[in-house]
Formats: sequence, C-alpha cells, structure tokens
Amino acid sequence: MNETATPPAATQPPAGIRAARDYRVLAERILSPAAWAYLQDGEAETGDANAAAFATRAPMPRPLRELRGGHSRLRLLGQSLAHPILLAPVAYQRLFHADGECASALAAAAQDGQSVISSLASQPLEEIATAGRGADGEGPWFQLYWQGGREATLELLHRALAAGCSAVVFTVDAPVKRASLHLPPGIAAVNQPAMPDPAVGEGQSIVFDGWMARAPTWDDLAWLRRHTRLPLLLKGILHAEDAERAIGLGCDGVIVSSHGGRVLPGAPASLDALPAVVKRVRGRVPVLLDSGIRGGGDVFAALALGASAVMVGRPYVWGLAAAGAIGVAHVIRLLRDELEMTMALCGCPRLDTIAPHCLG
Repeated sequence: MNETATPPAATQPPAGIRAARDYRVLAERILSPAAWAYLQDGEAETGDANAAAFATRAPMPRPLRELRGGHSRLRLLGQSLAHPILLAPVAYQRLFHADGECASALAAAAQDGQSVISSLASQPLEEIATAGRGADGEGPWFQLYWQGGREATLELLHRALAAGCSAVVFTVDAPVKRASLHLPPGIAAVNQPAMPDPAVGEGQSIVFDGWMARAPTWDDLAWLRRHTRLPLLLKGILHAEDAERAIGLGCDGVIVSSHGGRVLPGAPASLDALPAVVKRVRGRVPVLLDSGIRGGGDVFAALALGASAVMVGRPYVWGLAAAGAIGVAHVIRLLRDELEMTMALCGCPRLDTIAPHCLG
C-alpha cells in the first residue's frame, strides 16, 4: 500500500474484532512496511518484558460481591472522564490513516475520554484540539517536547494554550533522536520547525555536546512551571527520585513511561517501575502509566499497583490504521469493557476499590 494509508471510510468496526490486539493483524496488512516498522519500533526489545511484567500480576477473582451501580468513571486533574484510558501522544498519525490525529482525538472525545496531541503531530494542533474537545468543553492535552531552547519552547506552548489544550505533558525521556523513518511527501511535524542536526567541534561528542546540549534540565522544568497555569505532567519517569523532584518543582502529575521501548532498549518495564514511584509519591499527585497496555486486564493491573489512569499507544493506532476514527473508538470501548469485566469478576465496583490485594 502507499506510504500514507487510506482505507475506505469506516462506518462500523471491522468484522471479527474481539479484542484490541485483533487490530494488529489488520494494521500490518494495510500499512506500508516502512510505516509498520516505524510504529512497531522498540516493540521487539520491550514487548516480552512488558508482557512478562503484566503476566506476573494476575487478577484475583472475588465472587459474590454486591456490584450494582459500579462504573469506571474518575476525576483526573479536575476533568471528568468516563474511564481511565487515555490516548498517548503518537507522532505523524497521517502515516497510518489520512484522517490522522483529528480522527484519534475525535474518537477519544466520543468515548468520553481524553487524548494527548503530540508535538510531532502531522496536522495543525488547532484542528486536532477542535476535533478532540469533549462535551464539557475541555480540550485535549498537549505533549510538549523541548524545542532546543526556552524561546522556541514557549512559542509552541503558547500556541497550544491558544488552541484550547487543557493540560501540558512535558516529555523528557527522548532527548537523543534516532531516525528510523524517511517521511513521505506530505507528512511532517507541521506544528514545529525542523531542527537541523547539532554542529559539534572536532573531538566533541554528537551525543553529549550535540543532542544533550539541547536537552532540557531540571532548571528548565522549573522555568516551564512558571510559564503555565495549566496542569503540568512530567512524562518519561521510571525512577522514584525523579518523581519526587518533579513534585518538588510543582508538577501536577507524573507519567511512568519507557516511551514504548523506542528510546532506551533494555530499560525497565513501566509496570515494574510503577510501585516504587507510587510509594514515593504517596498520593500527592496522580501517577499515570504508559507503555505496554494491550488489554483491559493490563489496565486493571496498573490501577491495582497505584496508577490513577493509563495511556495507550500502539493499540489505538492499529485501530486508526484499520478503520479511522471508528477503529480508534472501538479500541477504547474494547479496553474499557475488558477493564469493567475484570473489575466485576474481581469484586471491584469502582476504580477506588482496585488495590494491590486484587492481584494474585
């Protein structure tokens, strides 16, 4: 198929889909080899580790509980959501479907959830924010990458604020860029100017004196906190001490994430890192989990270990590739249904009743 996947507009989910994982086969069939390889980058290195982490936290059935009135609703950073499944920021979504990020944001809003716009989105963030505005008027969240300096970062942040984004997700775990895809014509990070490779002198390191010279520091995080009143979350945390420092600098939440394995092969599975972060945070701010979610049982395990909500990446993009907005909405609904079924079978009528004792 062409570099930009353009399946017919879908009005209902594809036949035979019973779980989010089922979209994977359809997406691989539809996407070009280059787009598929980009989407799955890092999965081979971390997929087994993530699967093993979730497999060791099996849900414990608890029958005969009173469950009438149960639900998976929550309040998160002042927003009311029907479920704790957020769409993680994924770059260049027009690689996977012509409707791109707008389709994903629309699906999240239609499912009474929330999505996060990537700094590397392939559509104007204003259009995405409009598509993803929920019934309560809340816009999507915005994932902010450091733009190499404070002035350029502030310019992009102000644009996101003007578009109506309702929270800032400052992603800090990918300062070293590893190109894995030559973007086809018509696909680009349209919301930010391209940054040329850094120049380094003789004997200098492209990593330490080049890319890392452009990377943000804790001082930059403190500066960013002073420049927005919106909820500010720090994404890319795996160490408990980093979570503590983020809270000390005024962050409103932390996101435990290995970036889907796309940055540092061999890094701990996010689920393995979660308990120590939750213990250190002590309920002062929400802790979200990103990376490795493939089913509603995985969502349940993350919540049992202390996450307030989760972010899903590849599964919803599989749905996007196969069926556009309908596919994304179906993935969200499948994950929510699986979560609520797991909750019911484990005797948990609400999210606040899910705890470590719910795992075997």
